Amino acid sequence: MADMHTLGLPDLGAAHVNLPPARLVEMALERSEATLTDRGALRTSTEPHTGRAARDKYVVADSAAQDRVWWGDVNQRLTPAVFAQINERVAQHLAARQLFVFEGWACADPRHRLPVRVVTENAWHALFAHIILRRPTAAERAGFQPAVTILHAPDLQLDPARDGTRSGAAIILGVERGQIVISGTHYAGEIKKSVFSYLNYWLPERGVFPMHCSATLGPDGDTALLFGLSGTGKTTLSADPMRQLIGDDEHGWSEHGIFNFEGGCYAKCIRLSEASEPQIYHALGFGSILENVIVDPATRRPNFDDTTITENTRAAYPLEHIPGAEPTGQGPPPRHVFFLTCDAYGVLPPVSRLTREQAMYHFLSGYTAKIGGTEAGIKEPSATFSACFSAPFLTLPPMRYAELLRERLEKSGAQVWLVNTGWTGGAYGRGKRFPIAVTRRLVHAALAGELDRAEYAADPMFGLHVPTHCPGVPDDVFQPRRTWPAAEDYDRQAQRLAKLFRDNFQKHFGAAPDAVRAAGPR
Repeated sequence: MADMHTLGLPDLGAAHVNLPPARLVEMALERSEATLTDRGALRTSTEPHTGRAARDKYVVADSAAQDRVWWGDVNQRLTPAVFAQINERVAQHLAARQLFVFEGWACADPRHRLPVRVVTENAWHALFAHIILRRPTAAERAGFQPAVTILHAPDLQLDPARDGTRSGAAIILGVERGQIVISGTHYAGEIKKSVFSYLNYWLPERGVFPMHCSATLGPDGDTALLFGLSGTGKTTLSADPMRQLIGDDEHGWSEHGIFNFEGGCYAKCIRLSEASEPQIYHALGFGSILENVIVDPATRRPNFDDTTITENTRAAYPLEHIPGAEPTGQGPPPRHVFFLTCDAYGVLPPVSRLTREQAMYHFLSGYTAKIGGTEAGIKEPSATFSACFSAPFLTLPPMRYAELLRERLEKSGAQVWLVNTGWTGGAYGRGKRFPIAVTRRLVHAALAGELDRAEYAADPMFGLHVPTHCPGVPDDVFQPRRTWPAAEDYDRQAQRLAKLFRDNFQKHFGAAPDAVRAAGPR
């Protein structure tokens, strides 16, 4: 892989390499990159980019990548010649600045470690890399050779007319050359997700199923996976005092078991409270980062309810800040897999047991629903289908990951569940959202085997196998139609959602096996 000289950068001796978190915090404050909260977290701003620049992601179209990458809106082609020009511009920009370097691993399993070097112009971004990647020991750092180098130049705005990009920001993956370039955006999630996208390209060829999911370990050594898009409760449900946290977001599933890609967590923290999510709340002390959270200038206390800057406020914190987190970041093959969906249409039951074909169907569909703000009154929910619960980060075609899921399910015998963390008794604006306590109770019942002993009824529209009873949960919620004030309103809404499922699947996965296509809504 390319060294610093071939990347056009000065020798690492001129950079701040692998500084401890305390020094990175000091330097971030000295350089006015951040301020300190009352409990010692760094508070930073990433405006105007307060989320991923999804339309500015590119993959270098090297000869080997041409036939493998899932080209389209997610992965836009960039020619090697254009990449070389942008890379030179980024290297020149970084060479004129004080640099911070962090070297760490992706992947907790030593058999699949990916050495990553992050070169950035900000101390706080180096701290973010220190949080998110796994941290080698001093002995492991000796002779460190990166397989992937990230050149991170957030202060450099590209020129679309000159550089051939859509905007001043660009996230470019050179998947065959072990290089990633990020320019024009301070949003730290781009570092995290560019590594994930690279792993989605690299790991399948090594027999590993990369997953956008959280993972927990039970007292009996049982692993559970929770898939879900943003806002479905993946991080919240995985922060469970009854189970050890393996990781909250990105994992691999090999023939040996589950392993976390990361060394830290990057959670949405809008409306975070000590009462509802105590583990995450107490994790946000010294060595953590708050992005775009409003902080009282007098008390330095974060106001997690304030959306002045964005709804997408974020908190980054080391995994070890969560009490009882599994230090190895590994676990055995899972017994249970949960697909989380926030159904704002109020149609889906709170939990359903899926067949293998249904699991493939719902994995490829990756359904959840987004809701608008309420400032101008109630708005209609909108369905979102994100293949494999991870479309923005997939580098290969979705069917490749679905095949890996099928293989792993067949070998492990894991049971798959569809869990609705959204609305009941009506759609968003009329019904109410399932309380987190109800969802936790259902997940725990599945993990404990209680739902294995339950009676099941088939949902007539979606074909889902729904339990009729679970202790501690009202029976009515298992039949969503009965919770609506008018059954005919439920029928119309259910038909509407079913059609959205069918249309999406036909458009993107019409060539899927017949048994999988038949596993969707009727």
